[in-house]
Order: sequence, then structure tokens, then C-alpha cells
Amino acid sequence: MPPPSVLFVFTSADKTLTGAQTGWYLPEAAHPYYILAPHVGTIDFAAPKGANPPIAEENVHMYSEDEECVRFLNDETVKAKLEGAKKLADVDFTNYDAIFYVGGHGPVIDLPTDPVSVKLIQQFWDSGKIVSAVCHGSAALTSAVDAAGKSIFIGRTATGFSNAEEEDLDTVKDIPFLLEDRIIQLGGKYVKADKIWEKIVVDGNLITGQNPESAAGVGKAILKALMERK
Repeated sequence: MPPPSVLFVFTSADKTLTGAQTGWYLPEAAHPYYILAPHVGTIDFAAPKGANPPIAEENVHMYSEDEECVRFLNDETVKAKLEGAKKLADVDFTNYDAIFYVGGHGPVIDLPTDPVSVKLIQQFWDSGKIVSAVCHGSAALTSAVDAAGKSIFIGRTATGFSNAEEEDLDTVKDIPFLLEDRIIQLGGKYVKADKIWEKIVVDGNLITGQNPESAAGVGKAILKALMERK
């Protein structure tokens, strides 16, 4: 059996609803990447518009002391993957064992309403593959349905960036909906850490993490799920 392969999906949105610069969040890509990369065959990058998905610029400075984040920004292999990121429309889901949505405020802007992304999630889900996300990446999953047309959150436990965290950052105005509220509206059981700490939830093939602190944990959960399928 060939080694497993994972598709990392990034946002192509570079502005919030208020016009603030945004994009994908650095640790939420870097931390899972370096957990998975030594153990899987392929990690490909994709985004709605393809190459060079925009990074949320402010977090580059925030994580300038984070070893894996600095490594990710300077990694020639990673640079090539970002520069050569596929358009979501060109992705064949049969080439991958798991899909992972990287967070950042950008994903709340473009991915929930992207029909290609929504279809892709359904293909992974209906094939029994791993569907995963961290932080605002979970917003991409809120429009996803199963073969019966029902939300993949119905009756399942999940997490993502909380209302309290959004309020603490004063970013409620920057996004079209609050993720915690939306998961509950869709029939999911939303859970979070008591404080702004790590929270990872695995419910069958659905793996979600609450915030940047949860990114490494999501990577470990994806890896564990992949290894159990060998």
C-alpha cells in the first residue's frame, strides 16, 4: 500500500469584510505540516485561485520566534508548494487520503461559499476519507453536506474559533458569521477549551481544532487516523 497523501487547502481571500488584510494563518499550516511531512508520501497545497495563496501578514511578525513557522517561511520545498498550489477545480480527490483546511480569517470569507470546495469536501466525506480543519478553517466545512444533503456537522462534535476568542480580538465585524454559532445552527455539538488553550476533537472521520494552539494537535490526530488505516 502506498504511503498516505494529504491535501492542504488555503484561502485565496486577502481582505476581511472591513477591508483589513488577511489570508491564511502561519502556525496553522506550519505546525501540522512538519508533523505530517516525515510520515506521509505527499502533501499538496491548493486554494480556490491556486498559486501563492495570501498569508495574513500580521502573524508573520507574531510568530517570528516560532521555530517551525520561521522554517516554513524559508523552506524551499514549501515555497515551491505555495508557488505551485493547485486551483481547487484541478484537484482530484482520489489522489488523497485526507483533506485539511488551514485557518486564518480568509477561509471564512471565501471557502464556505466556494462551490468547488463544498463539492470537494463532500467527495472526501462520502468516500470515507479524513476531513479536517483548524481554527477558522472549520468555516470551510459549514456548507459541506453528505450524500443525503445533510450537514456533516449534524449529530457530531466539533470545534473551531470560539465567539469569545473572536470578541477578544475585536474581529466579529470582519467576518460574515461566527463559527461557534454556525456549527450549533447546523446541528453540531460545539465544544471548546475552558480558556484560550488547545482543543482537538475527533468524531469519526471529522477532525477539528479550535485555534492556533491546536494546530499541532490536529496534525497529530490526522497522522494517527492515517496510520490506523494502514
